[in-house]
This record gives sequence, structure tokens and C-alpha cells, in this order.
Amino acid sequence: MTIRIETEGAVRTIAIDRPAARNAVNPETAQALYAAFLDFDADPDLAVAVLTGTGGAFCAGFDLKAAGSGAADDWIARLDIPGEWSDPMGDPRPGPMGPSRLMLGKPVIAAIEGHAVAGGMELAAWCDLRVMAEGANTGVFCRRWGVPLIDGGTVRLPRLLGQGRANDLILTGRPMGAQEAQAMGFADRVVPQDGALAAAQALARDLTRFPQGCLRADHLSARMPPADLAAALRREWASAALFVEEGRAGAARFAGGKGRGGDFSSL
Repeated sequence: MTIRIETEGAVRTIAIDRPAARNAVNPETAQALYAAFLDFDADPDLAVAVLTGTGGAFCAGFDLKAAGSGAADDWIARLDIPGEWSDPMGDPRPGPMGPSRLMLGKPVIAAIEGHAVAGGMELAAWCDLRVMAEGANTGVFCRRWGVPLIDGGTVRLPRLLGQGRANDLILTGRPMGAQEAQAMGFADRVVPQDGALAAAQALARDLTRFPQGCLRADHLSARMPPADLAAALRREWASAALFVEEGRAGAARFAGGKGRGGDFSSL
């Protein structure tokens, strides 16, 4: 398996477990994450989930080696959204990164160490709260490769950060550290390096102490209405065609060694 699942009381921790790839998500991992979060939401004994990654990284986005080689083509082809889709709660559908089109009835907290970039940033934005460790970084790194944001990034980042700040990150693809992420409103907590998971789990346990019916009702009411979210995700998905035009070539450049070690001077 490419994910790990642990449960303590009413808190479930789901960890992406591909440390050699900085927890980049391939189709197998996306499907496993999607199923794991549906199981979490359906289990009456569970109240809060924590999403994290193993090996000192949260998630480096979609696996560009799989994307560049065509190994992800069958998975991407299964993700088209019907024009009439309007209920991400009652009619759940997977996104390229797995759970990114889900609207759960229970909160999810991201525990971020290391990289949370490209689709990994979109997964973190999908979560309801983000605990980020010092030394971690985030950003729309897929800007460099011609890979569009198709896991809710264009929908959620403006709501989290405001349009201007979201524009800065989406257009430039620049990195953002933990302190700036907190100042912008992306990170809800900043903790010492290697402390994100413990802090996120402690926060999750705190949330389980409250009456859950009221907590979930307020949580649902505070979010974008499900039909509006579905419409926004349908609109964003129209950009997926650009992957064929630009992203596959960019993914192949990455697979060939470009951009390693943060050097983007020659792409």
C-alpha cells in the first residue's frame, strides 16, 4: 500500500507513504486516499482525520513521472465530471489527487512537513485546517511544468487567502515558507520542525471533545454550498485539456531531471 492508516480513539491519521518520491501521488495512491476518506466519513466511531506524509514531506504533488510517461492516462480519463454534477456530498467523485472533490461531513487537518507543493498544496487546501512545521514550504510548483491546477486549487486558494494573494502564488509559482503561509492565512498553526503531526493530532483530539452534531452543522454552514463547489470544480476541470497540450511535455522534462534540487534556471 502507498498509504498508512492509524486510528487512536475518534481520530484517524492517513499518511501518504511514498517517501522516495516525496509522497508524490500516483494513480494507485490517489485511489487509496479517495477510498480512505470515504471510509473515514462513513464510520460513526470516527470524528476527525489528519492527513500527512511520511519521511519528512507532506506531498510533492501528482507524480510527474507517471504523468509524463502516460502511465496515469487511464486514471485521468476516468475523472471527467458530468455537466449535471452538483452534489459533492451525496454524489462523491474522485479528483486526480484522490479526495480533492469530496466534501466531507467531518473535519480534516493537514500536518505539513517539508514540501506541500503543486497538487500537494491543493490537498492541503482541501483540508479544513493546516498545521505547518517550520522549514516546510508550499507553492504552485506545477507552474514550471505547464501542469494546471485541477484539484481545487483555483477554487480554494482565493477563498483562503483572498484573490490578490492567491493570484501571486498561482501566477508566479513561487515558494512560500511556514511563517509567510501563516501570515497569508494558509497555515492555521506553525510549530517546530518535526512537530506537525503531533500538533495536528492534539488539535484533532481537542475537536472530538465537542458535541459533534453541532460542530458538523456549523462546519458545513461555514463552507461553500455544495452546488457552488461542484460548479466551481467543473469549471476548473476544463483546464485539464491543457495537460495534453503543455503538461505532458513539462512532466517529461521533470522526469528527465530538470528542476531537481530546486534549480529552475533551465527548464
